[in-house]
Amino acid sequence: MNKKGQALVEFVIILPIFLLLVLGVIDIGNIIRTQTRLEGVLSDVISLWEDGCSKEKIAEKLELNTLEISEESNSVVISISEDVDIITPGLHLVFDNPYHLKVSRSISYE
Repeated sequence: MNKKGQALVEFVIILPIFLLLVLGVIDIGNIIRTQTRLEGVLSDVISLWEDGCSKEKIAEKLELNTLEISEESNSVVISISEDVDIITPGLHLVFDNPYHLKVSRSISYE
């Protein structure tokens, strides 16, 4: 029996599964990294908003295209969003491609 041939067959069977797992981990890591970055940017937006900057100035200063600020009677909701492209084949069945991330915070006035 040829051991080299057996190892080659096992490698060919395992390689696609291994690549899908690696790409899936990269995609999920990219989603988590983007969400963490958006939460940090949202903290900056809130600080600027509390300092009295307008929505347009904040969006220009932080280069945000998806800044949403909605004021209600006793609170304000600030949201930013971003799309993350999925590179793993088949992962679009679990996540939409592009995956839409949105982070928001509500600030109450007292």
